[in-house]
This record gives sequence, structure tokens and C-alpha cells, in this order.
Amino acid sequence: MDTNAAKKTYGIGELLGMARERAVPVVRGIPDAALGAGTPCAQYDVRELVNHLFQVIVQFQRLAAKEPSDFGEAAPDRVGEGADWRERVLAEAERLAAAWSVPGAEEGVTGAMGMPARLVGAMALLDLTVHVWDLARATGQAYGDADEAVVRELMGAVDQLEPTARRMGVFGEAVAVPGQASEFERLLGRTGRDPEWGQDDR
Repeated sequence: MDTNAAKKTYGIGELLGMARERAVPVVRGIPDAALGAGTPCAQYDVRELVNHLFQVIVQFQRLAAKEPSDFGEAAPDRVGEGADWRERVLAEAERLAAAWSVPGAEEGVTGAMGMPARLVGAMALLDLTVHVWDLARATGQAYGDADEAVVRELMGAVDQLEPTARRMGVFGEAVAVPGQASEFERLLGRTGRDPEWGQDDR
């Protein structure tokens, strides 16, 4: 293994690009018949989770540009806007990676809470990673482990976000994982997900 490559610091835009590539087959593989199925993210079914992810992807483009975001009370029903929703989600994810690749996007602070911009970008990366895993599990698709560099960035972000995110109900209670679990499975457990979700009945 190239230890220099392993230690490389990637830009958030690069990491979002990696996460998007893993999202492509999963999003395209979601059948319409599964839109009402439950997901590891207990408050959402598949359709609701796609709509939530779509909203995150769009609004975090604005945060990359230091513009105000508007998450509103409920995510718009993007799935209901047309049968091409899969490609629209992926196109917006590509724009998200591009937005966070613009020079200066990671510098300073952004958002209503004035959080460090790179940490805000990592929040978008977290959603694009764990929610796509949620969608894969909910629809019987493979996801595997996320890219090592993505997991490394997200572990650092969760170190900072975990107490507040758990208190606000963004993360569920941490799930214990076996000692041989991968780093990605440990990350899932820290966000309140059971890495074995959906495996018993498949």
C-alpha cells in the first residue's frame, strides 16, 4: 500500500466525487416498486429518503458558495416531479462536488450557525455516503465499504458532530459493531445504523 497516497489530504469536492461515483449504480438501481419500503434511517421510507437526499444535495451547493440555505419543514417531492428523478439526483450530486471544488469553498465559515466550511462540506459528504448506503440496503443492493479517504474524513467530522447530532436526533443511539468490523461499519454504527440491517431476510 502506498502510505503517501493513504495520507493524502483530499479536497471535499474530490471526496464528494468519490461518494457520487458509488451512488450512481445504487440510485439507478432503485425500482419504483421499492419507493414505499422502509430504510435503516427509520424516519424515512425510500421515497422520502430520496427526497431528503435531493434537498441536502441542492442546499449544500448553496452553502459551498456561502449563500443562505433553505431546508424548510419538509423536503419537496422531487420523485413526484417526473420519472427521470434518478438522473436528476445524480446530476445535482455532480453539481455538489463541483461547488465544493471551487477555490475558497472550504475556507472560512458558512451556514446560519457559522460553522467551519470544510466541516459543513463533510456534512454533505456524510449524507451522500450513509444515505446512499441506506438506500442500497433498503432496495437489496450491494454497497460495500466507502472509499478509505471518505471514511477517514467522515470519522473526523463525526468526532466533532456526534454529541450535538445525537442530542438533536440527527444520529440515533450508537450501535455496537463487532471487533472485526471495517472502519466504514464503525462509522455507520456511530451514526446509529446497524451495519447488518436487512441482512437476515435476504
